[in-house]
Amino acid sequence: MTEAGVGAAAGAAAGAGVVGGGGAGAAGSVGGGRLPRVRGFAQWPSAGSPKAEGKALRERVARAAHAGLDADSSRPSAVEAVEESSRGRLPELTPIRVGRMAATPFAFLRGSAGLMAHDLARTPMTGVRAQICGDAHAANFGLYGDARGDLVIDLNDFDETVQGPWEWDLKRLAASLVLAGREAGADEDTCRKAAHDAAGAYRRTMRLLAKLPALDAWNAIADEELVSHADAHDLLGTLERVSEKARANTSGRFAAKSTEPTAEGGYRFVDAPPVLRRVPDREAAAVAASLEAYLTTVPEDRHPLLARHAVHDVAFRIVGTGSVGTRSYVVLLLDHRGEPLVLQVKEARASALVPHLLTAGFDVPDVDHEGRRVVLGQKRMQVVSDVLLGWTTVEGRPFQVRQFRNRKGSVDPAALSADQVDDYGRMTGALLARAHSHSADPRLLAGYCGKNEELDEAIATFAVAYADRTEADHADLVRAIREGRIAAETGV
Repeated sequence: MTEAGVGAAAGAAAGAGVVGGGGAGAAGSVGGGRLPRVRGFAQWPSAGSPKAEGKALRERVARAAHAGLDADSSRPSAVEAVEESSRGRLPELTPIRVGRMAATPFAFLRGSAGLMAHDLARTPMTGVRAQICGDAHAANFGLYGDARGDLVIDLNDFDETVQGPWEWDLKRLAASLVLAGREAGADEDTCRKAAHDAAGAYRRTMRLLAKLPALDAWNAIADEELVSHADAHDLLGTLERVSEKARANTSGRFAAKSTEPTAEGGYRFVDAPPVLRRVPDREAAAVAASLEAYLTTVPEDRHPLLARHAVHDVAFRIVGTGSVGTRSYVVLLLDHRGEPLVLQVKEARASALVPHLLTAGFDVPDVDHEGRRVVLGQKRMQVVSDVLLGWTTVEGRPFQVRQFRNRKGSVDPAALSADQVDDYGRMTGALLARAHSHSADPRLLAGYCGKNEELDEAIATFAVAYADRTEADHADLVRAIREGRIAAETGV
C-alpha cells in the first residue's frame, strides 16, 4: 500500500473521527429498550474505544512516517502553481499578488496553499478527517471582537476550509513557523524548535480535551488561560500591544479614514487606488442588492440589528496575499446616528485543496455554495464567530459576508524575537488542536498522537524540509520575475 493511499484504507478504523459521523440512527434502542436511537446522536454505551482505535492507526501509519517529504515528477513549478491559482481572478490584480508572494519565502507560502496541498497529498495520512482550515499558516491566527466587544484569539481565515486530513493543517503550521523564524533572524535550532513545540502543544492539548466531558472540551482553554496552557509567557507583552491596537481597529475608524460626506448628508468611500476604489453604479447596486439574500443566512435574532442600518456606499478593496485578485467589496452602512458598520462581501472560490484531497483518496462532499462552505467551516472551527457571518451571490458568483475591522489584530510571526517564536508555536498549536477537536473526536487523535514526542520530532523534520523547498520555490519565482517570465508589482 502506498503511503498516499493510506487515507482511504484507514477510513474504517478512523470512522469515529469523520465529520458528521457517529453511526447514530442505526437499528436498536437505548435506555434499557425504552427509547429508540436518535439520528444525529451517538450510541450509548459507545461502541468500541476511540482511543484504542487511534493507537491502532499507528500500525498503519507510524508517527515517525510524518517526517517524510518525497519529490514528485508531477509537481508544478513555482511559476506554474502561481499561474494556475490565478485563473479566474481579476487579471489586472495578478501582478500585485505575485509581487506580494515574491517578498519573502514566508509570503510565498502564504499564497501557495494549493501547491502545498499537492505535496501533502503525497505524504502519509491516518485517514482521520476533521474540518480543517486548509491554510493554517502562522499568520492566520489573530484577535477579533466577539458580540460584546471582548477580544478572542483563534484561527481567523477560512477561505480554503474543507473536511480533510488533520495532518495537513499541522504540517502547514509547522513549516510556516520555520519560515517565519528564519525571516525573523532566529537560528536553525530555534526555528526547528518552534515547529516541534507547535506539534507538541497540539498533541498535549488533544490529550487534555480527550479527558474532559464533551461539553467542557468544546469550550475548553478559554483565551485568558491560553498563555498559561501553552507556556507562552514570553508573548505576553506582544499580545498586550496587539490587543491595544485591535480594540481601536473598528468600522468607525476605517470609515473615518476612508469616507467623505456627500451633498445628500450621507457618506461615500474615497478612492485610494489600487487598494480601495469606487465602483460603477451598476456594480455597486448588484452588491447592495445581494444583501437581501445575505439576510436569509444570518440568524433571525440579528435582523433587527441590521435593520437599523441603511446601505450608503460600496467600494472594491484588495485584501490579503492569497486573496488578491478575488472580488472583494466593502459596504458602508450607517445607523440612525450616522455611526458606521462596514461589511466585507468577499468572493468565495472553491477550496484549492479539493483536487489534491481527491488525489489523496478522500471523498469530498458536494458544495452548493462556496460562501456557505466558508462560513460553516469557520463556525465549526472557532469557539466564537462573528455574529454577522453569512453568504450571498453577486451576479452569479458566491460570496461570504462578514464584519470588516471588528477589532481585528494579529501577531506578525516574522517579526517576533527569537525567544518568542517557540512560544508562538505552542500557542498556535494549542489553538489548532482546539479547532480540530470540534469535528474530530479528540480521543481518537489523542490515541494516535500519544504521550511521547515521536510525532513532534517527525513534524519538525518535515517542517524544516518543507521550508527548504519553499525557499527554493520562492527563489524560482523571483528569478522568473527578474527574467520577465511573469509580471509582478511590488510595494502594494
